[in-house]
Amino acid sequence: MADASKLKTRSRLGTPPTPEEASRNLQAPEAAPAPPAPYVRRDGRSMRRSHRTVAFATRVSPEFDVRIRDIAERDGLLLVEVLEKALDAYEQQSSR
Repeated sequence: MADASKLKTRSRLGTPPTPEEASRNLQAPEAAPAPPAPYVRRDGRSMRRSHRTVAFATRVSPEFDVRIRDIAERDGLLLVEVLEKALDAYEQQSSR
């Protein structure tokens, strides 16, 4: 059996402060600011397979993510299909 008598018993933190020295934050009212509207990221993997094999990763703003996922969900499309349609529309508009 292990001999616990050789273990250090002193506290590394020192003596705790007296109640008069301790912070009063536990008695203070909690006044946190209201959080912004929650950002809920939807999982597109559950929609359907697309059989596309090339990865295309990019960073977008949360607002863009919400907008494009709303469109995809509304129209029953994959995110990549929305991006493909947007690229087609952009190319048609810029070729005029």
